[in-house]
Amino acid sequence: MASYRIRQYRDQDYDAVRTLFARGILEHTLAGYRHVLRSARAKLALLVLFVAVRAAAGYWVLGLGAVTLALVAAWFLVRSFSTSYVQQALSTDLRDIPASYLRAPDSCFWVAEAGGAVVGMVAVAPPQDPAERGVALELKRMSVSKDYRGRGISKALCGEVLRFARARGYGAVVLSTSMVQVAAQRLYEGQGFRKVGAFSPSLLGSLLCFQIFHYRCDLPGRTAAP
Repeated sequence: MASYRIRQYRDQDYDAVRTLFARGILEHTLAGYRHVLRSARAKLALLVLFVAVRAAAGYWVLGLGAVTLALVAAWFLVRSFSTSYVQQALSTDLRDIPASYLRAPDSCFWVAEAGGAVVGMVAVAPPQDPAERGVALELKRMSVSKDYRGRGISKALCGEVLRFARARGYGAVVLSTSMVQVAAQRLYEGQGFRKVGAFSPSLLGSLLCFQIFHYRCDLPGRTAAP
């Protein structure tokens, strides 16, 4: 098992971090697609489509063809949902990481390094929700390379965020993760996070029956802010 170390982000990590983040998000596209197809809404829509085309054209083969086209369209729709999220992140906070996380107050960005390469990343910043500002910090952009999972890197990165928040006197850490990121949910729950809410991120997300889960970890024994 290769060793690794957690350190603060450096300018030379820029390309590796952005690539790691994009790959980590896009690899969940297939899981998202399967989730959509398993939903009752999707199954009903496909059935209605098949029956309608079969009745209108008189051939069941055309009905199957219509369903196949719908399945292909659904794949590209789910894929576009993932790519849009990646593009939004790369053009905002991950465009200028030092400004977003290293020079901003109560923010930081760490990477996990193994064999001279960046294999993991995580950030922390004040949450966007005004109700949580001043009370909690938000864990963001967690990702670990597929080849280095199962080695404790995710737990170590999560621990950095929890220690950072506690040292600055915050009472909690919050985060958001998608419903298809089951391994991430298990990780966070194992670190003391509990699910406190769920929402659809957009109209498209609602149509795809896709939800974002909101988690919170209360920090015992917090210290006064330095």
